[in-house]
Amino acid sequence: MTQEPMTLYKLIVLYMLDRVSFPLTRAQIEGFILEREYTNYLTLQQAIGELCEIGLISAKTIRNRTQFMLTDEGRSTLSFFCSSIPEPIKGEIDDYFKENSMELRNAVSVTGRYLKTAGGSYQAVLTATERGETLIELKLSVPDEKTASAVCDHWQRRNETVYAAVMKELF
Repeated sequence: MTQEPMTLYKLIVLYMLDRVSFPLTRAQIEGFILEREYTNYLTLQQAIGELCEIGLISAKTIRNRTQFMLTDEGRSTLSFFCSSIPEPIKGEIDDYFKENSMELRNAVSVTGRYLKTAGGSYQAVLTATERGETLIELKLSVPDEKTASAVCDHWQRRNETVYAAVMKELF
């Protein structure tokens, strides 16, 4: 079956989002598709933009990272056209998620952001979620932006240890 390349790129993005139970960042989608040279950066951005515009995927930006989720309409659309994606591409996507799902999930389910408070200090907001449910959210007041940024960065690397310590102390 011959199809327009842009349609295939959109279907690949939909298929990727359908294969995971968590959002994917723009960088994660780009990394997979561009590394395999399915298309170029600008065409991929156009495909993602069009998917958002027509409501097949939704986007949420957290601390300069955009995360994408498949909408119900996107899932329905994919069910009609999934057979248009070549089996080797589906296999590559499935294998990629089997090998990298924990790393990918941690990148989007663990977030740290900060904001300046009315008093001039900063508040770091650290969150870990799973399947859309908040597991833990910590809000820490810190004296300056540099510290707030460092706390958020450390949270990305040490969240499991912190979560385990809190659970141990409370239960």
